[in-house]
This record gives sequence, structure tokens and C-alpha cells, in this order.
Amino acid sequence: MTRIAHVSAAIATLDRPEALARCLDALLSGAVLPAEVIVVDQSANDATKAMIEQRRAGAVPILYTRQQRRGLSASRNAALGQVSCPVVAVTDDDCVPDPGWIAAIERAFASPAAPDAVTGRILPLGPHVPGTYGIALRQSRVRADFSGRVLPWLVGSGNNFAVRRDWFARIGGFDERLGVGSPGKAAEDIDLFYRLLRAGARVRYEPESLVYHQRHSKAKRMTTRYSYGHGIGAFCILWLRRGDLYALRVFGHWLCWQCKDLAVATGRWQWLEAYQRWLILRGTLSGLIYGLRVAAA
Repeated sequence: MTRIAHVSAAIATLDRPEALARCLDALLSGAVLPAEVIVVDQSANDATKAMIEQRRAGAVPILYTRQQRRGLSASRNAALGQVSCPVVAVTDDDCVPDPGWIAAIERAFASPAAPDAVTGRILPLGPHVPGTYGIALRQSRVRADFSGRVLPWLVGSGNNFAVRRDWFARIGGFDERLGVGSPGKAAEDIDLFYRLLRAGARVRYEPESLVYHQRHSKAKRMTTRYSYGHGIGAFCILWLRRGDLYALRVFGHWLCWQCKDLAVATGRWQWLEAYQRWLILRGTLSGLIYGLRVAAA
């Protein structure tokens, strides 16, 4: 028998009605369901809206909003601004939540010393297909609690997290200068976790909170690598311009990590890996330039 949790779910989408349908079907197939699903759509046509209409008769209300303001961060802010539950779980339209996803999130927030936000495992969707790659994976099975100043990419990823609604409002939501569809290209989740921890929130990585992420082609992986670097560069410089010197440590760790992996891959003649690291570093430079321009505006 299914049960409704006092947890909202939020999904931003753009021109992927089939992928979103797959995500929704998985989300609504568990034994513990969200109280509501908020879908914010930036698509160019009505295919996504029509797909949502076909699913409105279920036990869980699906609230659909068309969003004119561009960017993933803008869509997520719009979605989280509509939730009615004290906790909201967020995933992406190209992800497939595990049937126990909502139940795991509910347990985490009800546990002793409950966190203010929860992240989780991200595994590649389906069997490996030659020429495809897992993206933004989180595979550790070890629970971890984070507080204070830590490297934000250790905490989790934006396609599998949940947060208390009051904490999301307290820190001002996502920075809409960052993220897919914005000039910042990425790192909106890194920035969100950074601000949560900076404000004193406790964040838990909970491996039982599991989603599967669609594999990407080689070309898409390369584009994503550049965007990740760009987002990190922008994120770091925006915080440095605010006088937060911990961002300098974050940037130093990031730069050393990428340069080390580039050197190792080059020394082993692993040209694909070396090229990816070069793309990340190139993106980081462009992100620094973008961040300086934005901060100076």
C-alpha cells in the first residue's frame, strides 16, 4: 500500500517530454510518494504540457508552470517557490529516481540530529553502451555529514538533493547567474551547498537516496566538462569579490586537482582524459573572466 510523505518534489524541464515522463513514472511508482510534484517547463512547444495533462488523474497532484525566465536556476527557484511541504526533493528530467527515493529522504529528515539538506547517490542509467558516459556520478555507499567550511563538490550534486523549505528561503535560493541556460553555465548546485554550509546548515550525504542519471554521448560529455569548469571559475570569483577568502582555498584545490589529473593523463598517453582536463581548465579561465565582469557590473 502506498503512503504520502510530507515532502514535495520539484523538477525543471526543457524540451524533453519523453525523459520527463520516464522520471515522473519512476517517482510515482514507489511505496512512499511525494505530496505534490512541481514541474517548471521552459520548453518551446506544448508537448510537455500535454504529457502532464495525461498524468493529472493520479493520487499525487502535478502542478505545472510555464517559465519564461531562462536557465535551470530560474526554473528551480520558481519550482521551490511553489512548494507547500516543509521539505522539497529536487531531481532533473533526465534522471530516474529509485522507487525508495522519497522514503529515504523522509527518513533522513526524521532521524536524530536531522540535517537541513540531504544529497545522495547518483548512478548511470541502464547498462553501459559503447560511446556513452556516466555524468555527475556519486557512487559512495558511506553516509557522511557536512558542516562548516568544506569543499562544496564533496557534498553532492543538484540532480539529487532535498532541502528544508525555510533554509532554501533563508539563503535566497539559487544564484540565477549560474547553472545550465545562464551565462555561468554550471555550478549552481556547488554555490547552493556552499551558501548553505556558510550559513550554518547541516548537509547529509545519504546513499539510500538514489537516482539514476541518463548517460551522455562523448560530444555531450566534452561540452559538459567545459561548462563545469566555467561554472566553478565563475562561482569562485563571485565569492572572492564579496571578500570570502575561503573561495580562494576552494579555487586552489580545484586548480591543483585539474592540473594534476592533466599531467597524469598526459604522462600515461591517455589523450581523451587529458583533453577533458584541458577543457575543464579552459572553461575555468572563461568562468573567471565572466565572474569578474559580473562582479564589476
